[in-house]
Amino acid sequence: MNTRTQTHFTPVDQDLYAKAFQLLDPTPEPVTPAAPAAPAPVSLILAAAPPMHRPGAVEKTLTDALAFLDTHGWAKHRLIHPEGARCSIGALRAAAGTRNAAYRDAGNLLLDEARHQHGNQWESIPSWNDSHTRAQVRSVWEAAIRRAHHMNI
Repeated sequence: MNTRTQTHFTPVDQDLYAKAFQLLDPTPEPVTPAAPAAPAPVSLILAAAPPMHRPGAVEKTLTDALAFLDTHGWAKHRLIHPEGARCSIGALRAAAGTRNAAYRDAGNLLLDEARHQHGNQWESIPSWNDSHTRAQVRSVWEAAIRRAHHMNI
């Protein structure tokens, strides 16, 4: 198949062309070559300030629950100790306020991290909490918070 395109264009009158653009923009601004600009101070401020992290609901629930344990104390074998200390699940409930999605997801992440560090035999947070030391429990909390942070949840 042969396809030929005829290119018989009418020559453009450059003066007419310039006059048409002058009618469209009667006062064009003169174009001056741009001098290299110095970096704006704003860019220095932005470069110096790290981006602000906004924790997701799960990370916030885990962080608040660990802060609750640090403030009120950690307990074994009971949800709430008479002096105010709580077990891990009690701290999660206090931090979440209600049994919402963040509470559920934070609990699942905490239990998953407990299984990762201490074996898959743990069926619930209370059974894991009651079988480990304060340092072991804290290690799991901190790792779960880091995971939530990296997952941005």
